[in-house]
Amino acid sequence: MKLTFNLSEKTGATTIEAAIDQLVIAGWAGRDPEALEHHISELAELGVPRPSAIPLFYRVATNQLTQEEQIEVVGYASSGEAEVFLFSHQGELYVSLASDHTDRELEAHSVALSKQICVKPVARSAWPLKEVAGHWDDLILRSWIKEEGEWVLYQQGTLASLRAPNDLLDRYLSSAELPANGLGMTCGTMSAIGGIRPATEFHMELADEKLDRTITHSYSSIELPIVS
Repeated sequence: MKLTFNLSEKTGATTIEAAIDQLVIAGWAGRDPEALEHHISELAELGVPRPSAIPLFYRVATNQLTQEEQIEVVGYASSGEAEVFLFSHQGELYVSLASDHTDRELEAHSVALSKQICVKPVARSAWPLKEVAGHWDDLILRSWIKEEGEWVLYQQGTLASLRAPNDLLDRYLSSAELPANGLGMTCGTMSAIGGIRPATEFHMELADEKLDRTITHSYSSIELPIVS
């Protein structure tokens, strides 16, 4: 799957086209054991079983990646989750933003299938990881959902609450080398403010206050009927 990203002026290039041929969803990626346990309990209320390992890495088909602003979902029980999107391109790592949109009813049956069934919206901007590595923990991840016609803050926190990218990559790759091209990974998420719930409109951002810039993406979802 080819994705196109606008880059910062520091790179000397306007855009890159990255071909992603391996998509990984990093789950249970929090650093704080108490916050992680809260998220596990939050999902347990929806019937989702405890993970078999922490962190856990789910493979998802790359054709589930999209940069469109409208997606289609089956039924009403899916919801977005803002996550950092890390990808390799020409020997360098880049940072963008994605939503691990997930079917919550199916998640109670199989987490892996619930992630596979929904497309993963990705932003159209990216930063070289080396530009933010020194202040990674200070980056802020936020999302909003629209409820009763108003935007409501849904997630918010710094990346200090999540495992660092090199930690996740080392755990996923084990002794293998990082592919120069084609690896894409979402890097975990934060608990939903007010609990996980579906919404047809989702907005997310990754804010870099030190360099005064943000990556944003918004999308809406169309509910397809469940026919039995």
